[in-house]
This record gives sequence, structure tokens and C-alpha cells, in this order.
Amino acid sequence: MTQAMASAIVHDLIGIGFGPSNLALAIALEERGQVQGPLDVLFLDKQADYRWHGNTLVTQSELQISFLKDLVTLRNPTSPYSFVNYLKHHGRLVDFINLGTFYPCRMEFNDYLRWVAAQFKDQSRYGEEVLAIEPLLHNQHVEALRVISRNAQGEEFIRSTRSVVVSAGGTPRIPETFKALKGDPRVFHHSQYLERMAEQPCVAGKKMKIAIIGGGQSAAEAFIDLNDSFPSVQVDMMIRGSALKPADDSPFVNEVFSPEFTDLVFQQASSERERLVNEYHNTNYSVVDIDLIERIYGIFYRQKVSGIARHAFRTLTLVEKAVATDQGIELVLRNNATGACTTEHYDAVVLATGYERQMHRQLLAPLQEYLGDFEVDRNYRVITDERCKAGIYMQGFSQASHGLSDTLLSVLPIRAQEIADSLYEHGKTRGHSRSVRDLLLATAS
Repeated sequence: MTQAMASAIVHDLIGIGFGPSNLALAIALEERGQVQGPLDVLFLDKQADYRWHGNTLVTQSELQISFLKDLVTLRNPTSPYSFVNYLKHHGRLVDFINLGTFYPCRMEFNDYLRWVAAQFKDQSRYGEEVLAIEPLLHNQHVEALRVISRNAQGEEFIRSTRSVVVSAGGTPRIPETFKALKGDPRVFHHSQYLERMAEQPCVAGKKMKIAIIGGGQSAAEAFIDLNDSFPSVQVDMMIRGSALKPADDSPFVNEVFSPEFTDLVFQQASSERERLVNEYHNTNYSVVDIDLIERIYGIFYRQKVSGIARHAFRTLTLVEKAVATDQGIELVLRNNATGACTTEHYDAVVLATGYERQMHRQLLAPLQEYLGDFEVDRNYRVITDERCKAGIYMQGFSQASHGLSDTLLSVLPIRAQEIADSLYEHGKTRGHSRSVRDLLLATAS
């Protein structure tokens, strides 16, 4: 590891992660800055270049919300960063209209995000993983924050900022049964799907038996891709429930993803917030688009017609034990209805087991004594005690207080505006700017 490089610049904001949430914020701040003066903003992302769920973008994968819920349209329909303007810029607007759909494929939406991100290259740094966010103290007050990051070559960077916004996304959830197999190339989370599948023998046409663990959209997309792209693969799809369940995207239910519903959830007591989140759980978690369910059902029906059982659909199944052997991955499976256990061997296992959202606790651990339990106000600013003057914001970690839309694309433009409002409200003052610079000079000496 080389010596850390420290910057003398004091940024107004450093964003941790440059996914859709912080990209929407970058746009909102740029447009706000044209009226009220620009902020000095920098976004850090650990990926080598801009990509959105890059290892999961199979060709059959479609966006599950309307293209009108892009990075800007709900906030500013005339913005040059809209999905419609992206289509116009690339000469595909008429073609997209002819598709007659509100739901572009995720591959195209990823390209849209890359197109927007390229316009913010001066405000972004890729290939840097943020290690910690530390307090810069003056008279026992947190006047600013120190952001420490490291690139792929092991170089460390130290930057100072008046505010941070943590938008690091989810971390793959690995079931306890599989944690001992971490690092085994035959067992991988769906977030690594394309990269890992490219290394499998079935790419060269060799027979493989693959297990998919999970019953949500990711599991369904992986099943369809394995069926369509790898004729030599036999798939066992395993779910704990009795059936794949459809996502509820009906019009009235979809209103839970509106900015107005965010207001409603935030105004409730914690018990009522939890009830509202649980009530609409089936809009996003462990559910599958109905057209994908019908495709999968059709595949298994045609197996019955032909009498050739290529794939298996194992319902009410729990993986009791997973062991790596020379012959493959040995899974001990228990049927939840009968209690009977069987042992099966697989050449690979895909864990479509969702994500956890705890990264903010790790990154902000050095500031724990000022933060309490990471509660946020309505504008996503972490509530701190009076000793912390620096601004700390979170995107994607506030489902409990702001509702189900917090981890999704639905409210990105509005949330970006709310955070921008808060940043400008707390603002930078010349006196504060000088005090932070003086603090940095004192720390350096």
C-alpha cells in the first residue's frame, strides 16, 4: 500500500457511490446551482466504470417501472437528462414509441444511466472504494468530515468535506448455510451472475446441473436465461414457499411509490410505519412479474407434454446444509411439508437471495457517538447531536422511516430535490469555510 494522498480542497459534498440515487442528486444540484450558485461536489464509486447491476443484465431483463420514473422527469420534465431526451439523442425515440411499452429493457436503462453519468465525469472518480468517514474536530465539534478511499492499486486518498451522502447500495445477502463456501467459484450470488456464468463449462456446451435458490424476480430471470442460453444446463429452482408469487403493480397499489405516500409514511408512528411496509411487501420482495411466471410455467408444462424433464421446480424446500466436494456442491434439502430430507449434487449454485442494507453503519462507524441509531429527518439528513455540524445524508437506507420506495427508482428525482433543498438550506458560509480550512491546516501541522 502506498502512502495516502491528502487533498487540501474542502468539498461541499462528497457522495459515496454513484448509482442512480447519487446520479439523480448530481443533476438536481447542477440545475439548482444554475440559480443559487454551484456547490463543490465529488462522487466516489468503487466500480471501474459506470454500470448499474452490470452482472445481472441478461437480455430478457426488463425494467419493472415506467421509463417516466427516470432520473429527472417527476421533478423536471423539461430536463435534458430525461430518458426521452436520451432516446432522441441516440436516434431511437420513434422506434421506442413503436414498441408501445412503458418498460424499457434494463440493458437500455443502464445505457441511459451511463450516458447521463458521462456528462458528470469531472465530478466523479471511479475505482475508489470508500473505507471510512471520520470526524474532523474543532473544540469538540464535528466541523467537517474526512473521507478515506482506496483504489485498485492500493493507493489511499484522504479528502475533506462539509457534508456526505451515503448511497452505497445493497450488499448481497448470503444465507448462513452458504457462508462457509465463500470464495468457491461454483457458488455465487446473483449479483455476479454474468461474470461467473462466463467461467462455467456450459459455455462450451458441457452438461451442468445448476441450483437456483430463491423465489423472486432475480431467480426467475436467472432461470429463463439458463433455459434459453445454455441448452446443456439442467436447472433445479428451489423456493421455500409453495408457488412463485406475482408482483402487485396495479394502479392503486402503485400509489405507495409516490412522493405523497413517502410523506404519509414518515408522519406515522414507528409501529404504523412498519405495518405499512409489511402491507405492501408483495410489491417488491420475493415476487415475480406475471409474464415471467407465465413463461416459466409454460416451460414446465411443455416438459410434461414431451415427457422430458430437463428442469425441476422444488417448492417448500429449505437448504439444510451445503458442502463443497470434488464432485460438486452437495446440498441437503428438507421438504417443509413432509420433513423428508434428500441429498443432491450440483455443479453450480446461484444464490438469488436478495440484498442487505447495512453498509452505512460500517462506513459511518467512526461517527457513531454523534449519530444515535441512524435516524433521518424528512430530507434524509441523519439526526445527530448538537456537536455534529457536518451534514450526513443517506439514500437507500431509510425504508423503515420513508417506505418501500426508498430502495427503488420510483422517487429518485424528488428525493434528490429534497436533499438538495437541505444542503442549500444548511448552506456554506464564508466563515464556516475559513474555519474548516483553518482546521485542516492545524491538523496537517
